[in-house]
Amino acid sequence: MAIEQGIWKLAGTTGELPQKLRPTGLADEGQLEEQIMQDVSILNRDWLLIGRQVRTGFDKLIDLLALDANGTVIIIELKRDKTPRDVVAQAIDYASWVVTLADYQLIDIYQAFAEKNSRPHATLEEAFQAKFGLSLEDVTLNDSHQMVVVATRLDASSERIINYLNDHAQLSINAMFFAAFEDQGNHYLSRAWMIDPDEPAQPAVSKAHKEPWNGEFYASFGDSRPWGLARRYGFIAGGGAAWYSKTLAMLSEGDRVWVNIPKTGYVGVAVVTGERCRADHFSVQTEHGKRLLPEVATATEYPHIHQAIENDEDAAEYLVPVRWLASFPASQAFSEVGLFGNQNTVCKPTTPKWEHTVGRLKQAWKID
Repeated sequence: MAIEQGIWKLAGTTGELPQKLRPTGLADEGQLEEQIMQDVSILNRDWLLIGRQVRTGFDKLIDLLALDANGTVIIIELKRDKTPRDVVAQAIDYASWVVTLADYQLIDIYQAFAEKNSRPHATLEEAFQAKFGLSLEDVTLNDSHQMVVVATRLDASSERIINYLNDHAQLSINAMFFAAFEDQGNHYLSRAWMIDPDEPAQPAVSKAHKEPWNGEFYASFGDSRPWGLARRYGFIAGGGAAWYSKTLAMLSEGDRVWVNIPKTGYVGVAVVTGERCRADHFSVQTEHGKRLLPEVATATEYPHIHQAIENDEDAAEYLVPVRWLASFPASQAFSEVGLFGNQNTVCKPTTPKWEHTVGRLKQAWKID
């Protein structure tokens, strides 16, 4: 599947034709790496860079390392002068080293990176908190990892290899293509993914033992959101960035979801009754008939929903309607050592701990 990127300037008046911008090409991937260092959102707005030219245990250099909010390590390898198939093989080789890293080693990698590159945050804890609004103590670092190959193009053989590794070898590897354009002295960069990175089912290579998914979804309900309103009107929520809201799209009508408030405990189980929608479009039943949620929830009660009205699609707040089978005030949350937790707003857990968690909740709440 060859990917060709183009940019057109739209005509300003009727009768004019769109003008295709002139492709200029990148001088080299090193030039692109410098741009990524300035702003990692060129790759993904939900990543935190933690390393550049990271030396492995077998004396090779990984171009870039990043983390997402779930603690997943992303290995980013630029094609440079390597053949397409070599860069894919090299990314897998690097992953064989990354999978062995302990959390303290990642912390050390970031500290060296921050010192050398004058990053605004000296420690990984500070950088993680600033980027994601989460404490590093709330995530498990390097429980899983992903590989991304960055190139201007790949040959058909390399694309077949990447698809095979994802589909049949349970490896999470993707490719990202960049192209440069020029228009009247202005320079532009375009990006295309080989595999949609927002696809909720996209796996990550995990070190943990996996079991067949039991069909029960997990949801994290942020403690800054109004749990009382969610119980009253029947919804779960996520937003502020695409990473937090996109997994809500995994839920479909009829799905069962168990809801956890991080650091508080499990507070409910529900059946999904509709699809994900923007919070400012979400209607609820009141004694005066159906009304939009922003009309019945004040800015003090639910600041996210009023901010969502002004935000772009990625940063907006999103809700999924549910019918509660059981729900409890946060003060009555169920919490004990050994229960499953995750930073994703919604996920399909495949660890032994999830089966245990659902069993304990059913027992505690007397649910079949």
